[in-house]
Amino acid sequence: MSLVISKRSLMAGSLMLLANLLFSAMAVAEQKETLGKWDVHYIAFNSTFITPDVAKHYSIVRSKYNGVINISVLNKADQKAQSAVLTGTARNLLGVSKSLTFKEVSEGDAIYYIAVLPFSDQETFRITVNINDGTDQQVLKFQHKFYAE
Repeated sequence: MSLVISKRSLMAGSLMLLANLLFSAMAVAEQKETLGKWDVHYIAFNSTFITPDVAKHYSIVRSKYNGVINISVLNKADQKAQSAVLTGTARNLLGVSKSLTFKEVSEGDAIYYIAVLPFSDQETFRITVNINDGTDQQVLKFQHKFYAE
């Protein structure tokens, strides 16, 4: 009996593993805000935590100086993933602002949004994300300190 695993299913499996790790970390850290009709889960981490194949698939440059911001927007009532437009900025403590460009990723019933943020070692950002689904608009604000690993 031989086992053949396609590159696509390997990447999907890697991404699902990453998503599970991220959501497990979120459950422990409870990085969630209730904004209007949504529960918004968020996490920021170093891009080197992503496998090379997954990074390539989603056009993320792995670097110890690139952070990733991952956000999911869920309906507060039924916890179903919501499609929205996310835009944002990250401002460091010196006031230098960087625009965040979010890419929507859909996998099965899951929808999440990923943005890459270049940083210097031990740089702290105040992150502001505008979430808009066409009928509602909310603003998520949080702070994160990135470390080069």
